[in-house]
Amino acid sequence: MAEAAYWFAWGAIPGIGAVLLQRLWQKFGSLERAWAADGEELLAVPGLGLQLVTTILATRPQLDPQILYEQCIAKNPHFWTPADANYPQLLREIPDPPPILYYAGHPQPGECTGAMPMIGVVGTREPSAYGRKWTEKLVQGLVSQGWRVVSGLAAGIDTTAHRTCLQAGGRTWAVLGTGVDQVYPTGNRQLHQDIATQGVLLSEYPAGTGPERTHFPRRNRIIAGLCRAVVITEAPLHSGALITAELACQYNRDVYVLPGSLDNPAALGCLHLINQGAQMLLGVEHLLELLGAIPPLAKPSPAVPPELAGIFALISSEPITFDAIVAQSGQPTDQVANALLELELSGHITQLPGLRYQR
Repeated sequence: MAEAAYWFAWGAIPGIGAVLLQRLWQKFGSLERAWAADGEELLAVPGLGLQLVTTILATRPQLDPQILYEQCIAKNPHFWTPADANYPQLLREIPDPPPILYYAGHPQPGECTGAMPMIGVVGTREPSAYGRKWTEKLVQGLVSQGWRVVSGLAAGIDTTAHRTCLQAGGRTWAVLGTGVDQVYPTGNRQLHQDIATQGVLLSEYPAGTGPERTHFPRRNRIIAGLCRAVVITEAPLHSGALITAELACQYNRDVYVLPGSLDNPAALGCLHLINQGAQMLLGVEHLLELLGAIPPLAKPSPAVPPELAGIFALISSEPITFDAIVAQSGQPTDQVANALLELELSGHITQLPGLRYQR
């Protein structure tokens, strides 16, 4: 049975979200192995208390991973899990990457690996003429330099960013708070279709999921996680765009902000971000200059074999000791050592003095 089936099955257990799924995957190396774990083994996973483990043990026998998988792909034929090679590389780095990403359209391999850089462009649903004009100018400049534009397909700045990108011949990814088959707002029906042809529609929600208020703040983490940087062109003080900016900072992404007028309530959020230390934009050339200073991503390594994925997930750009890897993995010492050797030989990790490892 495909490993992907177990991502659907674990997601069907109440109380198991993105963070706990990551921990289960890291602990056992695969969710299929985690599915067979007993109560004692599950209690060793950080965040799984007795009550939740009791729920898992009671629910698991009632679920058939293969049936759940087949039911889902009947309506959602295109999706990724973090175990898939094409799962967007930058999104893997955030603390709670979506366990399942549904998509429609035509993703390019370089977009998934980060070789083709992505930038978020977001803002208010009720932009001024100034906000729309400068969103268009900035996006046209980005497209001219090969940047992929990511936004949320909301009314206002998001719509302007997507539409301008397509009109300039660029590619755009829309991260939705609905299923990829749903159009919201309904006035963006044609734009939704155009993005499916000349870009990607992306969501962590399955087909048929309609708009719900809680979905939209959650999807902002995906916009921030996909991108090397985020541009806020116009946003009020209480805005989803500011949530995206805050998440981008947490993920060590650059945040660039277009200054606006104190007389414009829709610009006060941007001025607040600048006051908090975000980089103020002085024009198109300034933005391209700032982006040019971002170090390129390292050439992506080959896909990590599934049996090594759990160990690899424990290792980041910050050095971690061998003993810490063994403790966090819960696997035998010799098994961890063999996995680390394979990852080192394949170029995925580097060994440092003192039996420390980093990506």
